[in-house]
Amino acid sequence: MPAKNTRNFCIIAHVDHGKTTLSDRILEHTNTVAMRVMTAQHLDSMDLEKERGITIKSHPVTMTYRAKNGQDYKLNLMDTPGHVDFSYEVSRSLAACEGAVLLIDASQGVEAQTVANAHLAFGQKLKVIPVINKIDLPSANLDLCLKQLEDILTISAEEAILASGKSGIGITDILEAVVERVPPPRWTEYPQLRALVFDSLYDAYRGVITYVRVFSGTIKAGDFMLLMSNNVKSEVKEVGVFMPKMTKISSLGPGDVGYIVSAVKDTSEIKTGDTITLSARPAKDMLPGYKEVRPMVFCGLYPVDTGDYEKLKAAIGRLRLNDAAFVYSSESSVALGFGFRCGFLGLLHMEIIQERIRREHDVDIISTYPSVVYRIVRHGGEIIEVDNPVNLPDPGTMIEIREPTIKASIHIPNEAMGDILALVMEKRGNLDHTDTLDATRVMLTCILPLNEILVDFNDRLKSVTHGYGSMDYELGEYRAADLVKMEILVNNDPVDAFASIVHRDKAEAKGRDLCEKLAEIIPPQMFKVAIQAAIGGKIIARDNVKEMRKDVTAKCYGGDISRKRKLLDKQKEGKKKMKQFGRVSIPSDAFIKVLKTN
Repeated sequence: MPAKNTRNFCIIAHVDHGKTTLSDRILEHTNTVAMRVMTAQHLDSMDLEKERGITIKSHPVTMTYRAKNGQDYKLNLMDTPGHVDFSYEVSRSLAACEGAVLLIDASQGVEAQTVANAHLAFGQKLKVIPVINKIDLPSANLDLCLKQLEDILTISAEEAILASGKSGIGITDILEAVVERVPPPRWTEYPQLRALVFDSLYDAYRGVITYVRVFSGTIKAGDFMLLMSNNVKSEVKEVGVFMPKMTKISSLGPGDVGYIVSAVKDTSEIKTGDTITLSARPAKDMLPGYKEVRPMVFCGLYPVDTGDYEKLKAAIGRLRLNDAAFVYSSESSVALGFGFRCGFLGLLHMEIIQERIRREHDVDIISTYPSVVYRIVRHGGEIIEVDNPVNLPDPGTMIEIREPTIKASIHIPNEAMGDILALVMEKRGNLDHTDTLDATRVMLTCILPLNEILVDFNDRLKSVTHGYGSMDYELGEYRAADLVKMEILVNNDPVDAFASIVHRDKAEAKGRDLCEKLAEIIPPQMFKVAIQAAIGGKIIARDNVKEMRKDVTAKCYGGDISRKRKLLDKQKEGKKKMKQFGRVSIPSDAFIKVLKTN
């Protein structure tokens, strides 16, 4: 099929606005998947995606469609995630497309991620096709959605298509709009092969499988390909397309989206955003690729069984190949042994990666408390970055600590405004400005410290707004704050796994909470053990681990009280000596329980 009859497009939207369900109807309409094998959320292939009802990875699929003008078209569709933590996944899919179908839920209107994803598409200069989805819902408000489309997204309401992914209304209109409005593949006239690597995965039998969008030239089995970023050469074993399962074909040409199986076996050699060309006739210029992603949240991942270290290392390497937003480096801890310091785009991203390590690679892991990247200004003007509280320099060498902030767009119902403002103030944030979306909803633009929204902010936002609130955020500037390093001492020994950087005003409450939890979880010891939270040399909270006590007076029946007292004093002296030389071994399950509770 000629390149001018190929259309590359993706579906973008807020979480739960019906992207994957609409993809199902498109697959049915184009007869790409037979009805007997069709399942709900067919493109969500991971167990985690099916369980949580969210898309985590973008899923490409190639379809053939006969338009009303009588011509056949090849449509390459990418279903993308909606959650803010996976926005990098969306930007990668957009780079491989010329158009985007922007979904808006007819009952909820324009939400936070709708705005963010639309701006991503505009930034990539894609043709955006607005679709009002779920029009068959009783609570659908089409007039409001069309007004928001013009007011918030500055897209003409006349361009909107009314549809329902559940009942199949408007599917033909969407496909016709893709054929008519989305331009044919760009940069096809370039003389040499150029293919953009937008994803890849590791297969135990075939090695690294690379997902590509071919912009110019053709590639087939038997060719020798060249990775332009590192000059790695490799023989192509197989090429194919997604229908939606991998289907082998003879060659990939201009405008095609497919996969390449090569002789590359090392996961570190193929980078997302790289350009593939032929080693015999290499291209001179690389494709634009992707903006380097910066992780926002860091935590330590350690194997529960120290013998699983190599297994964990292999698992993390393979996940890194499949997820360019995930970074890691080796580290060690006195309490937990050898592990890795890992960086993520957000808390959900961190949770998903940990769950994938446990399920797909069968490694039982423990993670330390999540933290962000702080900038430390030292005497002399030197600025260093610290992502692990253990590496924080001595307070005497620092002028100030700067923490990252976010600019959050929070969409909420009017009646929840007071509660949300109280939540923002509790998290040390401030309100920048408010915008009225319609008669019932407002958008708050707030500046918040990233560290404060890590754990429970999204849950509390949903709770206060009864599920109707949504949030999108982008990284803001670094601001100086009164931050301190809080350490937990067990029997006067600091435990690095529990160290954290906290705001001075919140340190005491957090320290007391952590000491109480540890005192409950650590099993009774032979002598009284103090658990203390400390800032520098100052103790701000304390609790005690229960002590085991033998009944040394059990054989004393009656008689002189001084005999009992002598035995008790002797026991007390023994415990004092034991405390002087004894060490407290904290079982690994105590770390797991405390860190999981946190």
